[in-house]
Amino acid sequence: MTIPAGQAPVAELLRRLSGAEPIETHISAVFVGADTAWKLKKAVTLGFLDFAPLAAREGFARRELALNQPLAPALYRDVVPVTRGADGALALGGRGEVVDWVLRMAPLPAADFLDAVADRGGLTGTLLDAMADAVLASHAAARPVAPSFDAPSFDAPGRAGLVLAGNVRDCLATGLPEARVMALGAAMRARLEALAPLLAARAAAGRVRRCHGDLHLGNLVLLDGRPTPFDALEFDEALATTDTGYDLAFLLMDLLRRGAGGAANRVMNRYLARDPDIGLLPALPFWMALRAMVRAHVEARRGGPGEGLSYLALAEALLRPVPPRLVAVGGLQGTGKTWLARELAPDLGVAPGALHLRTDEIRKRRAGVAPEDRLPADAYGEAVSRAVHAEMFALARQALVAGHSVVLDAVFLNPARRAEAEAAAAPHPFTGFWLEAPMAVLRERVENRVGDASDATVAVLESAAGADPGVIAWQRLDATAPRDAARAALALSGGIGA
Repeated sequence: MTIPAGQAPVAELLRRLSGAEPIETHISAVFVGADTAWKLKKAVTLGFLDFAPLAAREGFARRELALNQPLAPALYRDVVPVTRGADGALALGGRGEVVDWVLRMAPLPAADFLDAVADRGGLTGTLLDAMADAVLASHAAARPVAPSFDAPSFDAPGRAGLVLAGNVRDCLATGLPEARVMALGAAMRARLEALAPLLAARAAAGRVRRCHGDLHLGNLVLLDGRPTPFDALEFDEALATTDTGYDLAFLLMDLLRRGAGGAANRVMNRYLARDPDIGLLPALPFWMALRAMVRAHVEARRGGPGEGLSYLALAEALLRPVPPRLVAVGGLQGTGKTWLARELAPDLGVAPGALHLRTDEIRKRRAGVAPEDRLPADAYGEAVSRAVHAEMFALARQALVAGHSVVLDAVFLNPARRAEAEAAAAPHPFTGFWLEAPMAVLRERVENRVGDASDATVAVLESAAGADPGVIAWQRLDATAPRDAARAALALSGGIGA
């Protein structure tokens, strides 16, 4: 990558100020100094943007500031002109002719970008939950697209069709294999036709918003220890005005591409635990495949056709159907139900894996609190518990109809609720697991549990242990080592990798 010749003097000024060579993409160069970073938009014209005019670079720099400063006020500072004085020397914010514009930002440690964190294996469960929370917060803050006189409704299927056509064209233009691109494009068009009513309904329900638009791991950074989105797409309002599910799909696709299927599943499930938008599930494979196509031609443009092939292969794989199934995990408090559910979910059904429905999280959301916040005892009354389980089973049925596998995570001490779980699966395959462990082990686990959605105490555990669960017909597993037995049982029944 190179900076256009006409911007070479500006680049040299920024090199001197920063004392560093720029970090480049095909559309920008960032010069990172000790206490300031300067972002220069390249004067380029590509199929999807035109930064060649000076006025455009100013406008888009200001738009980038306006979009991102609310999300990351400590990172984004201002937009300043690069000026040429009477003596011909360039300066930032000086007198004389304006020759370019730069966005002034705070410098960030390279190790704090989430792609770097992922590369060193640092995506902990707590960090993934915080990442999902940050994405959800950005979506909640964005206003739904309002109808206008010229556009009484947002044509979500039509917009997706235009994006798909543009990506097919760009994949071909960058030299990716024509036969594979055309076959993928045809499969995507067929999937889009089937999804059209759903996409239109989601737009009408307010799910189309002015989103981030470029939400991959490299555009999330740790600020004060919290994952924070930045560098929202500023140059195309049409591309960034989209379904919140499509915005989320970029992050999930990026995690899958890095081989972090468990992380993608955790992010999806945390997002849906706090906003049960199960309606995004039918479109999720299509959206992730479309995001993979975008990256395929971007990488091919940057490094040649071979660089985009892995993304093309991912897009193809994401469209392959996998029959859904329902798995239920039950047992006393402390048996590790949630741990096992999270182990199994990434490998069940279509990517990024099964929907994990946990009664503890549903109860917290219904109460309007975060999963880790504690609830009073009256939130665990029988009437509330009936409503929580009814919602869990309803969400499970909705997901299965959407073609998505489900893992249910609850105590399931009541035989009637185990029967309801099995009934919710019909007509899809069902597997039930019942975890067991010595009471001493369970007491220790419950006593030591922190930062979890469960509010169970040792007293709650002992009360449950004294109840009669009836006949347990589900597969019993040793809760001190459940992973291998559960995976083997599911593999035998066609649940994993099917």
